[in-house]
Amino acid sequence: MSTETLSQEDVLLQEQTVKEHNLVLFNDNVNTFDHVIDLLIKVCDHEAIQAEQCATLVHYAGKCAVKKGEFDYLKTLGEILADNGLTVEIN
Repeated sequence: MSTETLSQEDVLLQEQTVKEHNLVLFNDNVNTFDHVIDLLIKVCDHEAIQAEQCATLVHYAGKCAVKKGEFDYLKTLGEILADNGLTVEIN
């Protein structure tokens, strides 16, 4: 038999090798809290309280990781946020 089969362990190992990245939002002196909060809700699928907490962290700490995931997914979200005036980076 030359048919190759994957065990459940092989599949789990493959799933664990996907590297997760962080989409980081940086503070600026241009955008309002409401604008940032609205974008985090619409683009990053945050709940209102989560978006408010992230906006507050960005304001006081200078930056905050707002989403975790695969690079290509975060790149799309980052482009949308950047197109709306926010400063972001993926690391």
